[in-house]
Amino acid sequence: MMNNFSFTDVAIVACGTMSLELNHLQKEGFLDTEHLFYTAPGLHQDIPELERQLVKMIDKGKQKAEKVLVIYGGKFCYVNMHEPTRLMQTVIKEQGPRVGRIQATQCMDMIATEAERERIAQEVTGGEPVWWMTPGWVKFQKQVFKGWDKGIANENFPRHTGGAIVLDGIGYLDQYMAEDPEGFLEYCDWMGIPMQAYPVTLDRFKRLLSEGAENLAP
Repeated sequence: MMNNFSFTDVAIVACGTMSLELNHLQKEGFLDTEHLFYTAPGLHQDIPELERQLVKMIDKGKQKAEKVLVIYGGKFCYVNMHEPTRLMQTVIKEQGPRVGRIQATQCMDMIATEAERERIAQEVTGGEPVWWMTPGWVKFQKQVFKGWDKGIANENFPRHTGGAIVLDGIGYLDQYMAEDPEGFLEYCDWMGIPMQAYPVTLDRFKRLLSEGAENLAP
């Protein structure tokens, strides 16, 4: 099923943080759609802007394809402090019947399940708390952590005594360390914890994309 499914009638609308994996899947031919639209990375910190960009990109997607699949988590990507009952699912529903979202809580969950992440943490750190990341969190550091100064960083990162683990399905971190070792060390220094890649496959992500597209109304 996974390899036979075609996305030709589907537009993908995603958080820019996941653009690295999605572009990779498009290049290797799994995502056979020409319509990939991205919101800016890191908009989970600016909910009104997230909603504005998301709706705009969904509208663009509707103009290009019959169906629109949204690549955003449900639980952590959209937390509306002013209207707590308004969820990501609410926003998606308002866009009409042929718009749906993949079933994941956030971007790390799109790549590895909670159980898989627990197993990786056990294997790499002996089960110590881990700050999970995907390659997009490395590449788009300035947007994802917009407004974070060293003080906020100190409050958040060091309690993850297992360090930062990047769930890397595209070999991004090795390339980054080779091309910009100083940038890599600066990032680790700013976080105050070490960062390492954990190589994974994109099988779970592919399955979620296929299932999400199949579940869209015909």
